[in-house]
Amino acid sequence: MSALPDLAAVRDAAARIAPHATVTPVLRSAALDALAGAELHFKCENLQRGGAFKFRGACNAVWSLSDEEAARGVVTHSSGNHGNALALAAATRGIAAHVVVPEGAVQAKLDAIVRAGGTLHRCASTQAAREAKCAEVQAQTGAALVHPYADARVMAGQGTIALELLRQAPELDALITPVGGGGLASGVAIAAHGLRPALALFGAEPAGADDAARSLAADRRITSVLPDTVCDGLRALVGEPNLEALRAHRVEVVTVSDAETIAAMRLLWSELKQVVEVSSATVFAAVLKARERFAGRRVGLVLTGGNVDLAALPWSA
Repeated sequence: MSALPDLAAVRDAAARIAPHATVTPVLRSAALDALAGAELHFKCENLQRGGAFKFRGACNAVWSLSDEEAARGVVTHSSGNHGNALALAAATRGIAAHVVVPEGAVQAKLDAIVRAGGTLHRCASTQAAREAKCAEVQAQTGAALVHPYADARVMAGQGTIALELLRQAPELDALITPVGGGGLASGVAIAAHGLRPALALFGAEPAGADDAARSLAADRRITSVLPDTVCDGLRALVGEPNLEALRAHRVEVVTVSDAETIAAMRLLWSELKQVVEVSSATVFAAVLKARERFAGRRVGLVLTGGNVDLAALPWSA
């Protein structure tokens, strides 16, 4: 399932996931506002069930299945958060979840998948290896594929963040999300512009995995980028339907270095008092880097997750 959802689909998703998902808070910090020269509203999806926004999309996908489809379980490939989210969502329906995980995935995230009841299937770290192993597991089990980002049900679920945030902070001038595969960025763009067509939309992307920025600049999907970034949640290539949504909704992508992102992560920990993972910090890093884009604006920043390996913090020696 890869067609783009619309605002109605996002609203349906919000109703579908309401019994299971958490309405996450929006936090403010005068110190961080002063650093950015803007009024910042942090949407704390690190406090979502499973510790990341991914639960929204996974839950919507799981509860969209017919009883016959659900009985065969679900399968996906994931570096961690989507796999954990799918396992948690599957557990709410009492069905099996198979998660294909690449070499080098964060151990804390793999442990979380297992605790949630998921079955791990390991593969090499390339996108091709992930997809091949996923197809193999799907053929063996008959499980329904829930793609991490190029799935309209997943995008609609992630888009529910925008519905919540614009209720919590209705005066926003701009909204920024991280960009990896693009499920979050595209879902939020569709929902946000469905409600507020004039809202300025931004994405934050690691400079070492900047395929979305390059693809938007070239007006075609660039697939030659080999990711080299500490942002393990943002190493996936942007999906074709996701890129289509980013282009249609005029999402401006700001790229940030790993050093800029780690510095932003430390500030979020110290000033906002929130444990967020490095991929989450790209949004704050982008606001600090591109101050002229955000100066004086009321900006919503989606902090995507908090599943951090505390034994391997990026600023540790």
